[in-house]
This record gives sequence, structure tokens and C-alpha cells, in this order.
Amino acid sequence: MTVTYAASYAAWPPGTDPDLLRRDVARAHEEFLSTGRPPRPVRDVVRDSWQRSLRGGVDPEADGPRSPGLGAAELRDYRRQHPMAAVLPVVRSLLVEPAQDSDQLVAVGDERARLLWVEGTPGLAARAERIGFVEGAQWAEDAAGTNAPGTAVALGRPLQIYAGEHFIRPVHSWSCSAAPVRDPDTGAVIGVLDLTGGDDIAAPHALALVRATVAAAEAELRLLRLRGVLPAAPAPGAPGASGTSGAGARLEVLARDRARLTSPYGTVELSPRHSEIVFLLARHPRGLGADALAARLHEHESARVTMRAEMSRLRRLLGPQVLGSRPYRLLLPAATDADEVRALLARGAHRRALARYPGALLPGSDAPAIVDAREELDWSLRRALRDRGDARLLLDWLDRPGNHDDVELLRAALRALPRESPRGPVLRALLDRARR
Repeated sequence: MTVTYAASYAAWPPGTDPDLLRRDVARAHEEFLSTGRPPRPVRDVVRDSWQRSLRGGVDPEADGPRSPGLGAAELRDYRRQHPMAAVLPVVRSLLVEPAQDSDQLVAVGDERARLLWVEGTPGLAARAERIGFVEGAQWAEDAAGTNAPGTAVALGRPLQIYAGEHFIRPVHSWSCSAAPVRDPDTGAVIGVLDLTGGDDIAAPHALALVRATVAAAEAELRLLRLRGVLPAAPAPGAPGASGTSGAGARLEVLARDRARLTSPYGTVELSPRHSEIVFLLARHPRGLGADALAARLHEHESARVTMRAEMSRLRRLLGPQVLGSRPYRLLLPAATDADEVRALLARGAHRRALARYPGALLPGSDAPAIVDAREELDWSLRRALRDRGDARLLLDWLDRPGNHDDVELLRAALRALPRESPRGPVLRALLDRARR
């Protein structure tokens, strides 16, 4: 039996046997190096990266990246001025600290996949040194072949690389999940977050964790920018000049089907469709074309024909000083109340985060991109409450409408409560009912 899978950015499709996948990918790698032809059982994203690595002259037998790393002093100066330094506390809270109890490394890289920080268990870090996975090393595809941080930067999107999918053979005992980090104003890739370790790093939950951390890091960057802690980034195509107004906007989307946008030009309550559009533009500061917006809002290609008319109505509502075109974009830096919750979670301010979370993000929307954002935020909050294990916070969550059947947090609350607590029998009854 051969495992076949095509264009997925996740390493393990549903129902995949990891051992079988490892053998199939190892055989495919050997075949590719022997013949130069792309073998069939390899994902498109991996096959294309192998071809780029081969054309770029990367040695598949190399011990690590072929580009020299930065020296200690040079690396220290570079890290100090890099924008990724501003989100390092967020990354350490969400990725590094949980990784201390497992064999995982967390790497923070720049926009070219140069590793700025590599943190994790000492034993695993020592092993990683043998393949050159160290601070200051260059892991772009043209230096290290197919790998999660380098390929994620090359493609501009999250992905996983499993075992033999790496182009360099000595890296085949590793797996990794990575996602690029984008500037809150320009949308340009400014860095990359990577989780590296054994086979379990290629499981779906690992990529979800990395993506949630990236979302929190980008939210933190946006808030720091709005508060003036970070300097404004140059707009695309205009070095040294900001592409947005100095004043920002705030979008409220939590527990609301009709979002509320507040800007220097006033406050407006948006229709459900306009709420979805403005939220997506707030998440993509560089802008989105009509096709890209339609793809995120609708599951059917035919829906794209209505997008331009919808955007014309929205532009008349908000004004040309707020909504630009070609591509469609907000002309003000915009933070959302969802961003604020993510940033508070990243700082460990769980009580404040829960207080700022009145309910789900645009709960009435079934647009694919909105559903993804809603589930991502819900997952981040629930995971933080579970890991914190604070009985009062857990009870606050469970007392909210719709949360009574949350099996995972019911169990967490029972573990956190004193044995003699009068809430214990009630929670056990709720848990029994939820199981049934």
C-alpha cells in the first residue's frame, strides 16, 4: 500500500499511518535523487521544493546549511534591532514554556529564515547542533533545501515537513511545523516561527499551535504599533514612508453579528457581510483582491461576481479615506477586540482575556475564513484556561451560555476544584450528560 496525498500543507492527512508515510517518503526521496523526476506519492508542496533545492545546487548529503552563520556579536546586534524581538515574550509564553516538558525546539527566524533564537530542551538542542540548526544559521531553501521555516518563508504560508520530506538527508530524523509572521501594516513577511522535534511535530495539533502563536504575535505587533512603541513600517513600494494614517481604527467583532468600526471619521455598525469583509481586511493590512476576498467568504466560485458590487457599497459607507482599492485595503491601521484577547493570552493575563471575551467572533457567520478565525481564537482561549487550571476562571467559562457541555474544560474544572467543593457534583452531572 502506498500513501498518496497531493497539495496539502499539513504533513499527515486524516487516516495516515505515520510509519507507512515515513517509508513511502524515504523511497520517494531516493527515487527523486536517483532520477531527478518527481515521484507520485509526494505532496505537491514538497515535490516543488525538492525541485527548487536541486536547481539551486543544495547538496542532499550536506551536514547542514551551506551558508555561514552570524557570529555572536553580529547576531546580538541584529537581533536587538529586528522586529521579531518585540514578540519574543509572546513566543516564549505560548511555545517555549510548553516545550520545556517535551522534546521540542522553538525557533524564531527572520524574513529569510535565518534563525535568531533557538530554545528548548538542552539534549535536543545539542542534537540539533549536529545539523546546524542553531542561532545565526541560515535555513532558507537555497541554503538548506526543503525544511519548514525555509519553505514556509518561500511560500508565505504555514506548513509542515515530515522526516524524509527534508531535502538534506541528515535532517530526515526530524519533523517541523512553521508559519510566517507578517508586518501589521504592510502584510510583508518579517519573520517565521518554527516548532522542531520528532514525528509528533508533524501532527495537526502542532501546526495549529504554531499558527495560533503567530496570530498572537501579529496581534501584539499591531498593538505595539498603534501605541507608538514600534516605529511605523514603510508602505510597499515606498521605502521610509508610512502607507497609513497615523490614527488607527478599532473593530469590535466578539459576540456580534454586526461588527462596529470606530475610526477618526466616526462609528458605524456594519451589516453581517460588511462585518466579514472589514474583519478580513483588518487581518490582511496589505490588502486583498476581489477574488481573494470572495474565496475567503464563499465556498462557491460563482459567488465572486458579486464581490465588486459589495465593495462599492462598503466604500460609499466608510468613505474613500478609510477603504482603498486595487487591492481592497483599510487605509488606517486597524486593531480588533479579538486581537486584544490574543495579546492578553500571550502575556499570560488570562483573567483579563476572559473578561474581554464576551462571546464568539461574528458567531452568525459561516464564511470559511471567519469560521477558521473564530475556531482559532476559541481554541487559544480554551487551551489557556485548561493549562492555567484556575478553578475560578474555568467556572466562569463553564457558566457562560453554550459552554455547559465543554467536556475538556469540565474535566479541567473538576481537577482544579477542592474535593469538598459544592460545585463538584454539579460539574460531574454536567460531564455525565455531555458524555451521553
